[in-house]
This record gives sequence, structure tokens and C-alpha cells, in this order.
Amino acid sequence: MHMLINSHKVVLLLLCLEGVSKKFGAVTAVEDVSLQLESGEIFGFLGPNGAGKTTTVRMSVGLLRPDTGRVLVGEYDMTHQPRQAKAQLGYVPDRSMLYPKMTGREHLQFLSLAYQLPAPHGPRIDRWLDIMSLSDAADSRIETYSHGMARRLTWISALIHDPPLLFLDEPTEGLDPASARTAKDLLVHLRERGRSVFLCTHIMELAQSLCDRVGIIADGRLLAVGSPEGLGQMSARGSESLEDVFLELTDSQPPEISSVVDALSGGGEDE
Repeated sequence: MHMLINSHKVVLLLLCLEGVSKKFGAVTAVEDVSLQLESGEIFGFLGPNGAGKTTTVRMSVGLLRPDTGRVLVGEYDMTHQPRQAKAQLGYVPDRSMLYPKMTGREHLQFLSLAYQLPAPHGPRIDRWLDIMSLSDAADSRIETYSHGMARRLTWISALIHDPPLLFLDEPTEGLDPASARTAKDLLVHLRERGRSVFLCTHIMELAQSLCDRVGIIADGRLLAVGSPEGLGQMSARGSESLEDVFLELTDSQPPEISSVVDALSGGGEDE
């Protein structure tokens, strides 16, 4: 495990990205991104569509290999020690990747064996199915699940081996309000247990309320990293809003809605 020592405390680093870059043909998706994730931290990763968020996550979890730079998960290099590195993490992608012909319980039993978890697996699986309100559907084939049920099973799949590092790509997408609340409570509990979370989201309120630090990326480049409060103070408006500074840094300010409505209604005047 990497450690960062400063004058106040010793910090365990669960993730280090060191100058990672990735191109697809002539298109640079991620350029020279470096960041660190500490133990017991929820890190939010924000950016507009096509900014490089998902590519960064896929390099971090070993689904893509960086063209340059390296990814360390704990003490393991993802390129040279992929098995050991991947054992330290869980991943909830933006789209569920499950085995449709298996039942939910069979899927989790398979993962328990793949992660070489100590037997018996049943009690662990039953607890997670109960937490995510999937007990009644546990013995039905995954192909019969609704989108929300599949997302909840994906969450369990990422957490079944109790990883120290969790990657989430739009984690509340497809969850009903009760399940989304359970997911957010889980993240807080994981942080309290010293686990770390790398959270990609478009939902500013989620980043503002949950994240200890936030990184903002656009056009493949990391523009800023800091606490939500600290980044909010960078806003030119002086609003201290994370949303405002995100829109300013990524040059994605929306049009003034009143002028749009006026234009659609002919200026708001009767002819």
C-alpha cells in the first residue's frame, strides 16, 4: 500500500494515476491525467459528455491499457500485476454487465468462487440480496429482471468481495428513490469503514453532498481538483456553487432560459 506522509498524518493511497493518456486513432480521449485517491475518501469525477470520464475509469479498472503513464491500485501496477490489482476493486459500470441465463443467486455464487471467498457463500449472498431488496427475485433468471433490478444486482456484484476501492459510473441511474437512498447510505458506510469510492456522475447535488474531493475533466484534461466547497469558491459569479464552477471551467454554460422562451413566444408580446 502506498503511503503519503505529511506534517499532519500518514495517508494510505488506494489509487494513483500517474500521467495516464489514451488515444483512439487521432482522437485524444485522456491526456496526462494524474490524481490520487486516499483511504476513506469519496472522490467525485465530473465532466460533460465525451470529456474522458469513462475512459479514465476503464483504464483504472484494467479494461483499457494507458498509452502512457501508469495506474496503481494500492501497491499493484494495473498493467504488470492486473490480477492482484483487480482483486482490490469493485466496479459498477454505466451499463450492467450480467449473465442473463443465470439466476441472481447463481451469478453471485459464481462471483464468490471467482474471488475465492471463503465458504459458505450463502449467508453473505443472502445479506446482500436483502440489503438491495432482491431476495424475492434471487432465484429468477436475470433476463427477467427490470432495469432497476439489474442495476441493484450490479451493485452487489461490485461489493460481494468487500473491496477497499469501488468505482461507480453513474451509480444511481435506473434506481428508484428507495434504492438510490440505500446506495448513498452504503457509500457513507463504506467511507466510515475506510473504503474509498471513485464516483463518476452528472448529478451535481450528489457530488456536492457526498464527495470529499471532486475532479473536473473536459476534453480529456483534468482542469481542477479540490473539495466541493473549495471549488465552488472559484466561481466567477461568487455563488460558491459547484455547478456554477463546473459550467464555467468546462465552457458549457446553458443559454439564458428567459431569452429562449421569449424567442419561442415571439418576444412575449401580443401581435
